[in-house]
Amino acid sequence: MTTPSPHEPVYADRVYRSPMAVVTGVGLLALIAWLCGDAVVRGEGSARWVGLAIALFAVPLTVAFTLRPAVFANDDRMRVRNPFRVIELPWAAVDAVRAGYSAEVLAEGSKYQLWSVPVSLRERKKAGRKFSRRDALSGKGLGQDDAADAAAAAGSQRAAADKVVDELRELAERGAGRPTAQGSVTVKWAYEIIAPAVVGAVALIVLLATG
Repeated sequence: MTTPSPHEPVYADRVYRSPMAVVTGVGLLALIAWLCGDAVVRGEGSARWVGLAIALFAVPLTVAFTLRPAVFANDDRMRVRNPFRVIELPWAAVDAVRAGYSAEVLAEGSKYQLWSVPVSLRERKKAGRKFSRRDALSGKGLGQDDAADAAAAAGSQRAAADKVVDELRELAERGAGRPTAQGSVTVKWAYEIIAPAVVGAVALIVLLATG
């Protein structure tokens, strides 16, 4: 097998995130802004400070679990941005990418969940029925073109998480031999999320205890 040249172009990252999570996050942030803003503007006494503390606690957590999760992948590596951590995995360090009850990547003896690639068992069952229908049609003596069309239609209905995992697996297999895809897994904690949430939680506890 020919080793890829280090001078081969590396294309822009593919980005995988959950549209439903983003929509949910925007809605929750709007609700928090409305409730806490109302408490700050119209509240009296400690109610204003309680509203601020709740906002300081709730906003980072809402962002962490809805807007933040994403997977970035290019020819050299995958970067997994989960609620409280960022995991960078060169393709050479990746042992497997799989989707069971959740999408996950195995590397250097550890398992990391892909929060932005939710697995829907319901969607997977629906896709399975599509494949069964394709097989049934193929067995009824359809012409070659009709059978190919049925296969393409069924394939396009695969569960979204399984499609993403297939793409990531293909990138991993193709990029593992690249000189620029070597290295170890690195993990960084998202202190920009953790710190304000902890401060907000502490402030809220103090305010409720002394109120």
